[in-house]
Amino acid sequence: MNFNSFTAHQVRIARPTDKLEEVIDFYERGLGLSKIEEFKSKEYAGVIFGLPGVDYHLEFTRHTDGSPCPAPTKDNLLVFYIPNENELHQVSDRLNNMGYKETAPENSYWKEQGKTIEDPDGWRIVLMNRPYE
Repeated sequence: MNFNSFTAHQVRIARPTDKLEEVIDFYERGLGLSKIEEFKSKEYAGVIFGLPGVDYHLEFTRHTDGSPCPAPTKDNLLVFYIPNENELHQVSDRLNNMGYKETAPENSYWKEQGKTIEDPDGWRIVLMNRPYE
């Protein structure tokens, strides 16, 4: 990935959680992301999810003393552009069956073609039914 003043091999978004097992279940079984690594050290346990075909990863960690973080706002979003409506509904239905219901987005734009769902920590994902080009 070439940026204005450097080249990066990979980008990773990392976030702490106190609900690591629930977060893993949400993103792996519910959303269907591929787990590429789990790790555990003296102080941290965590998981890394890879997004197919791109060099972007999501990482969730838990510190042995707890990983408190500020509550997210309703407009902290992780957006997945899913142009295939059937696939979007399959993911949404799977999450719904796991107890994760659709919630009203803060910004009405996301309601037009998307579904907003909160993960176990209250961070929101949007399943957006359109390509992003």
